[in-house]
Amino acid sequence: MSAVDFLAQEKIWFDKPRYDEAERRFYEHVNGSPQTTKVPTLSYNSTADHGEFISRIKSLELENQSLHKVVDNLRAALSKLECRVAVLEKSPAAVSPAPAPSVPYTNEEEEEEDDDDIDLFGSDEDEEAEKLKEQRLKEYAEKKAKKPAIIAKSSILLDVKPWDDETDMAKLEECVRSVQADGLLWGTSKLVPVGYGIKKLQIACVVEDDKVGTDMLEEEITKFEDYVSAVQYTNFCKGLIDRLGLQNSSQQEMLIEFMCFIFI
Repeated sequence: MSAVDFLAQEKIWFDKPRYDEAERRFYEHVNGSPQTTKVPTLSYNSTADHGEFISRIKSLELENQSLHKVVDNLRAALSKLECRVAVLEKSPAAVSPAPAPSVPYTNEEEEEEDDDDIDLFGSDEDEEAEKLKEQRLKEYAEKKAKKPAIIAKSSILLDVKPWDDETDMAKLEECVRSVQADGLLWGTSKLVPVGYGIKKLQIACVVEDDKVGTDMLEEEITKFEDYVSAVQYTNFCKGLIDRLGLQNSSQQEMLIEFMCFIFI
């Protein structure tokens, strides 16, 4: 017996207005005071409602059957998937590839390889490339040899102090400039007051670091004991000439004058 036939024979729900009326009369009888007012009840055609409910129930049953089919299909797909996973888990993790069949070594293959190694045209090209490379290296070496070597030079500012105010400063400067050496270039000079009428000689020079040292310069100047009491280095710019790229003597003299203008 289907649910539709069961509900078709059931009368409780469809006869609700009649039961509501019986309930109202019972309570009026218990209270002993019949009321003229009636409880509002639903008035509708029971036959039409009965047919509507039956049609709805049939549609729900059809929908339920379709849902059951969908669920069955999902269960079948899930069971297949579980079977495949189980098979994959049981199979070995990695299958080693089958070794390639060994091919016996023959003399024919060796002869073919020897033929491939023979290059009929490559030897000439290699010789030309080697010659071109040697020529370029030779040109580079000659160009590098012709390039003048950079001489490291420094700018020095000296303070030459006399013994007293009676020292002939012109003679003192003449003695200082009489010190000559390869790589030594004297620049401008100036007398600077020290105190008590005494003046010192400030003189600039440019020296080649490899040829003239400060110790040698100081030793040569202090040989003039009658005029020179002490020699000090006010400023020593080592490698300044090289960093500025001044290789010309006139440019170096201009740099010396500029330094004298700053420090003297």
